[in-house]
Amino acid sequence: MTDSRGRRVALVTGGRRGIGLAVAEGLAADGLDVAITGTSPEDDVSRAALARLTAHGVRAVYIAGRVDAVEDHARVLDHVEAELGPIDVLVSNAGIAPPERLDLMETTPENFDKVIGVNLRGAFFLAQGVARRMVAAGPKGGRALIFVSSCSAEMVSLNRVDYCVSKAGLSMAVKGFAARLAADGIAVFEVRPGIIRTDMTAGVAAKYDALIEDGLVPAKRWGEGTDVAAAVRALARPDMVYSTGSVINVDGGLTIARL
Repeated sequence: MTDSRGRRVALVTGGRRGIGLAVAEGLAADGLDVAITGTSPEDDVSRAALARLTAHGVRAVYIAGRVDAVEDHARVLDHVEAELGPIDVLVSNAGIAPPERLDLMETTPENFDKVIGVNLRGAFFLAQGVARRMVAAGPKGGRALIFVSSCSAEMVSLNRVDYCVSKAGLSMAVKGFAARLAADGIAVFEVRPGIIRTDMTAGVAAKYDALIEDGLVPAKRWGEGTDVAAAVRALARPDMVYSTGSVINVDGGLTIARL
């Protein structure tokens, strides 16, 4: 199915809330039709998210699916194409924190495998599936793969090294996709958020409030989903293709001050 108005189509994984929803809404505001995914069946949360997207005058669809279920990726991509058309922009945003925050010496294979399965393995093979379809479709402008990783790709947290490993691996995957797809005119980028106000950080909000006040983040504030969305929106522009492989830190200066 193609849109007679020529709108591009974006798929945002983990787009029901938080960073993913902020990104999806930003792309909708820029005129892209948007598909969002989540692990839950359609519910009030996903319906509210769709209402925010369609308020921008674009089409939007929610698809339940797990990023770590690689065997299910084709169904999800087929659904997007049937409802909206071929994917022009993939925003690989879905990710999880470790089920348990454990010291490096105490973490378990179960903890490690769960995080790697979603944050690295699942993200890699979903992007591979999208990229294969893009290449098979032939030359077309305005296509991009944008991976939302984390400052933890470089900064060590000893009580969640499994998470850091997943993001460091994802960063190398971005380089690989960028090098492989450059000649096909498909741009690939990595966006690295720092301390962002989300459900994932809600449990440690007081800790980070104090650290930010004490100068951990030069910008002296939390990052918001809209900060990440602003970076993704810029990278999704068709004229950004020659900047492929770029890494954008969305962290208020955290990493340049600390690394």
